[in-house]
Amino acid sequence: MRPGTKQVRKRAKAIPVEKSSGNVFRDLGFKNATERLVKSEIAYCIMCLIDERGLTQVKAAEILGIHQSDVSDLARGDLDSFSTDRLFRLLRALGQDIEIRIPWRPHRNRAGSIRVVREPRKSGQPVSRRRA
Repeated sequence: MRPGTKQVRKRAKAIPVEKSSGNVFRDLGFKNATERLVKSEIAYCIMCLIDERGLTQVKAAEILGIHQSDVSDLARGDLDSFSTDRLFRLLRALGQDIEIRIPWRPHRNRAGSIRVVREPRKSGQPVSRRRA
């Protein structure tokens, strides 16, 4: 820029923003959006456990009793071949307890919701990061 000249900034156009429903799969128009969200949250928990333990995909597959390619599918979020029941079995193979709670709700004119909640690690609990 030459001395004595002003730089003129162009104002960026506003990008329209849409508020999320809380389910990215619903927002994008996928069928079975609730099931997809639940499966992805469970798969995320499984992959966090694998990562916390420092497991390779091969060692994780051994522990889980599945093929390494299935672990790769989990890591990539390719969950079409996984039912929620199968994902629950994988959590149990990793030593996790699964608690399904159904809170009482008065009669409503809408469907209930499903959510996955992973309890945080209690303070002082070690994280195993060894490679197997």
